[in-house]
Amino acid sequence: MAAFLMLPAFVFAENTPEQKAALQAQLDQINAQIKQNQNGLSELQTQRTSLERDVAILDAKIKDAQLAIRARDLTILQLKGGIREKELGINVLDHKVASGQESIAQMLRETRVIDDMSLAQIALAGTLSDLIQEIDDFQTIQRALGVSFTQMAAARDDLSARKVALEEQQQEEQDLLQIQKLQQGQLKKNEQEKKNLVSAAKGQESVYQKLIATQKQTAAQIEAALFDLRDTKSVTFGDMYAYAKEAGARTGVRPAIILGILAEESNLGQNVGSGNWKTDMHPTRDQPVFAQITEKLGLNPDTQPVSKKPWYGWGGAMGPAQFIPSTWVLYEDRIANMTGNNPPNPWDPRTAVFAAAVLMMDNGADAQTPAAERLAALRYLAGWKNATKPAYAFYGDDVMELAAKFQSQIAVLGG
Repeated sequence: MAAFLMLPAFVFAENTPEQKAALQAQLDQINAQIKQNQNGLSELQTQRTSLERDVAILDAKIKDAQLAIRARDLTILQLKGGIREKELGINVLDHKVASGQESIAQMLRETRVIDDMSLAQIALAGTLSDLIQEIDDFQTIQRALGVSFTQMAAARDDLSARKVALEEQQQEEQDLLQIQKLQQGQLKKNEQEKKNLVSAAKGQESVYQKLIATQKQTAAQIEAALFDLRDTKSVTFGDMYAYAKEAGARTGVRPAIILGILAEESNLGQNVGSGNWKTDMHPTRDQPVFAQITEKLGLNPDTQPVSKKPWYGWGGAMGPAQFIPSTWVLYEDRIANMTGNNPPNPWDPRTAVFAAAVLMMDNGADAQTPAAERLAALRYLAGWKNATKPAYAFYGDDVMELAAKFQSQIAVLGG
């Protein structure tokens, strides 16, 4: 008796080996161009400041963004193919599990019928050979049940693993789409900056040098400048730097990189702060925790901003540092000890600075080398598993560029 109905294998027309290989070849070629372009950009940045150099740098950044967007498009295509395969594979397993459950149910029904019959009833029902056959059938059913239970357990484990892998790929696709939007915005900004630069200087080096001089900010201007944060009011750069210095002293993470993370998070994503915990947050993993967090803080959960869920899965990230509730509670005690605020408030700017600093420390940023800081930033976004994938590189590069800008402002402030 078969425990499972064997379904025909699916043919994934969109993901043939030839198409996969062609897609990977295109991706490898673009990644090689990105590496070459970045080497040229690094060389330009070491040259003396001039109009020609800065225009060339902007050209290189524009080209880098265009190549990265193309590469990410290909990576997203690969992910979509993998997601389709996993969804179809899950459907196959669903059918197998359903078939297996029905087979087991049928065998249990047959076992029950035989089990309910007495030996005398079986003997009276026919000849001795019939009796032997009934007993043999009963043993066969029992053996089949054992095999079926084993197969069912393996299928359920396989199905569970595939669903987890699917959720991870869907999360990765969502992360890449968010980076795509951010980099497209940065591309437009660079193009406009180049246009403004060339238009203002009109190719004259002396005009350009005067323009650079007028753009330099004083310490007072820097300290008073607003630092935009998500889900909360803007605060001055001076206040944010003070928080970052305090958090940096406790965690060993450079203040500029903490500010870089928060600035990047403030611009990343289109669905932040417009969600509602009852509809956008995971109902079992995060909603009960969120209710506890807001209750301890004396906040109304219905009016607290959280990230809106994407096209799949769940949202619910909180505050400038964008922690989901189930992650926040893992860090809550450490953040409370560092800030002196118990319970800590994820929507409070100072607390958000400490939260970002603690997570960046755990990610390795306390080593304070460029490579360690960049990797920590990538882990902040994509986790440890995806942090080294080229498709995420822009996030790490952007955080490091923001950190360099903040470091120059900190230097003006005397830090």
